Amino acid sequence: MSTPDVAVPETGAAPAGTATGQAPATRRRPRRQHSTEEWVWGSLRRLTIAVLVIVTVGPFWYMIVLSLRPIQEVVLNPGKLWVSLSEITTASYTTVLKSTDDGGQGFTTFLRNSGFVALVTMVVTLLAAIPGAYAVSRLRFRGRKLVSGLFLVVYLFPPMVLAIPLFVLFTRLGLRGSLLGLALVYVAQTVPVAIYMLRNYFETIPESLEEAGLMDGLTHLGVLRRISLPLAIPSVTATGLYVFMIAWNEFLFALLFLLEQPSKWTVSLGLSRLSGSIEVPSTVLMAGSVVLTVPIVVLFFFAEKKLVEGLTSGAEKG
Repeated sequence: MSTPDVAVPETGAAPAGTATGQAPATRRRPRRQHSTEEWVWGSLRRLTIAVLVIVTVGPFWYMIVLSLRPIQEVVLNPGKLWVSLSEITTASYTTVLKSTDDGGQGFTTFLRNSGFVALVTMVVTLLAAIPGAYAVSRLRFRGRKLVSGLFLVVYLFPPMVLAIPLFVLFTRLGLRGSLLGLALVYVAQTVPVAIYMLRNYFETIPESLEEAGLMDGLTHLGVLRRISLPLAIPSVTATGLYVFMIAWNEFLFALLFLLEQPSKWTVSLGLSRLSGSIEVPSTVLMAGSVVLTVPIVVLFFFAEKKLVEGLTSGAEKG
């Protein structure tokens, strides 16, 4: 008795429902519909960002526009928010940067004085704050927490309370009217906050890295110099920039110590002289404000690239 023939499908035959030689159709995923709540929050976020940009950039932009326009055009149309190429003039900057002997405002000397004071303050503050912050964060001694908290006590007092005794002390030491004396005043003010900022970062560095260095024969100073400090470069950079900005913009102590010697004035004192004189055009005042602000802005954008270096991520392998 013969068995019926059964048709066997050939190998590689196209599955049912599809054309021969064609790939099966892929199902498209439906696009996700954004809810009304997401749209509202997204719009509010963009609106908030736009408002913050206008509030922060707007005054600085208007300051630059005023400094580049002739005073006659400013008087005729003070609310103009742009400047045409035919109107641009650098006469205000020339007046600001020229020496007083040449009929200018002497801001070149003020910039040099401010740069010297700010640089000395930053370097000395970091030299004192780095080992101090490392000692507070890593060394164990009696009263460590109390000492750590006392670093910020100086900021509980108003500046005028500290100004009078410092003025008397530096007068007796012969440092009043000296740029170096002013830098020492700034160091006394910035070292506590610098230690506080650096201490918080040193505490985030894994102790196992430092323990490995101690086992290899390094001293605590060697561990700080070869292990902890390279990893703390972002915090050191941020702290140095913060200290530099404080010394660059400070006004009260500069006025108190340098008022009698205009040749040693800082930029903040020079700008106060411009703002307090009715004979100085507003364009010259805006040019002085730009000269005061631009170095800090440039320094910030330069240091911003350094803030991401030396991070501890991946430094410890388990």
